[in-house]
Amino acid sequence: MRHPVRLVRLLLVPTAAALLAACAAPPMLSPAPPPPTFASERFDSSAPYARRFAAQPEALCEAARRALLSQGYMITGHERLGLSGRKFFQPQREAHVQLAISVSCADDAGDAQRGTVYVTAWQDQFVIKRNPSNASVGVSAFGSISLPLSSSEDSLVKVGIETISDAAFYERFYGLLGAVLAQPAPR
Repeated sequence: MRHPVRLVRLLLVPTAAALLAACAAPPMLSPAPPPPTFASERFDSSAPYARRFAAQPEALCEAARRALLSQGYMITGHERLGLSGRKFFQPQREAHVQLAISVSCADDAGDAQRGTVYVTAWQDQFVIKRNPSNASVGVSAFGSISLPLSSSEDSLVKVGIETISDAAFYERFYGLLGAVLAQPAPR
């Protein structure tokens, strides 16, 4: 009877040693979580999203509308002091990008002849997702016959959205807006 007890001791001692070693080992370090997205937000007064012009807010928004239309944007919303527009791109066969711009116009306090235009642009990115499907034909005398007739249904799937923060992009828009403002008013 001593042999089974000895066998149990022989098995228990290494097992207990392994368990103690596992408990004493430093814990596995998991990668640090990324900083929250809002942590990079600076709220800097030099951000490219606003520009003052020597024009009333209504004239600013009308010039912004004309500027966007002249570049192939489709106006998707228009109010007295705001508008939005969209333009579509296909940089690759399987990728699509939708560029959207939102413009708000406000008067400067105390100066009825000056206004500020606030512009935000963003791009939605899409890819084509193919959903394959096969066809089968049922013939009552023979049963079901599968034919190699395959087709696919394509759909666009949004894979990302990003606010455009490139100052040069906004400078080009403001340059065109200033040029449209300088043109004589249409009759």
